[in-house]
Amino acid sequence: MISLLIVDDHPVVRDGLRSMFSADPRFEVLGEAADGAEAVAAATRIRPDVILMDLRMAGTDGVTAIRELAERGVPARVLVLTTYDTDSDVLPAIEAGATGYLLKDAPREELFRAVQATAQGQAMLSPAVATRLVGQLRQPAREPLSRRELEVLELIAGGSTNRDTARQLFISEATVKTHLLHVYAKLGVNDRAAAVATAFSRGYLTPRH
Repeated sequence: MISLLIVDDHPVVRDGLRSMFSADPRFEVLGEAADGAEAVAAATRIRPDVILMDLRMAGTDGVTAIRELAERGVPARVLVLTTYDTDSDVLPAIEAGATGYLLKDAPREELFRAVQATAQGQAMLSPAVATRLVGQLRQPAREPLSRRELEVLELIAGGSTNRDTARQLFISEATVKTHLLHVYAKLGVNDRAAAVATAFSRGYLTPRH
């Protein structure tokens, strides 16, 4: 029997997953968590075989939780179960230590098989995610961010608007937008939030304590 911890900030999703797995004798649901911080605490306490981890949650996000679980040496395998298959979600989760990555629209039996494979330490990726990862590997290495692009990104990450950033760096708003477009291209993202998240996950930015 494979023991599970279900992590999702939507109670309806947690209830549905719990009912689905509890009805199958191959699985045992040991607990639930509503965000990454709760997940780390619960996994440390109950030691499940597999953690079903959502990524975008109110409170501590899934990637942060996966990274912290690895740092604490928690032996549970993590299977990401999310709605998102963008580069800014997939790559940081895999880099943080997730064993598998599945989308929430996966059929029930595919989800069961994924949990079983994850429990055995086998990498389990949905076809869409696998295609994205292969595409990333085939791309030439992207240029590193320039000093000015990093300065712009640091201010954006701190909550500054384009106007605030322009004023602090003594440049025009148009120049800020140009720098951001270059950042998006280099990081392979399409918006500010994804740029900031990806920059943190790749070490361009570090959290301020």
